[in-house]
Amino acid sequence: MQISSQLPLATQDPDASLRQAARELEANFLAEMLKSTGMGQIPTTFGGGTGESQFQSFLLLEQARQISDAGGIGLAETLFNALKERSDDQ
Repeated sequence: MQISSQLPLATQDPDASLRQAARELEANFLAEMLKSTGMGQIPTTFGGGTGESQFQSFLLLEQARQISDAGGIGLAETLFNALKERSDDQ
């Protein structure tokens, strides 16, 4: 986890929470895309079982967060700009 995400919101820049929300939306989108590629399927030759299947979604979401934090696909920035523009209008 990044240190900046652990700081109180008052010490961060005003757009930090909006930017974090956009990254989280991108991560959730990427997790669904990874799941649809079959990445979340449990191989029958290794492990398996109820425990593995229950925690597979957490692994996919964390992998998607890492992709998003590393620059992602540009969706977070687009979402941030749209949300920022909307909040500036109000």
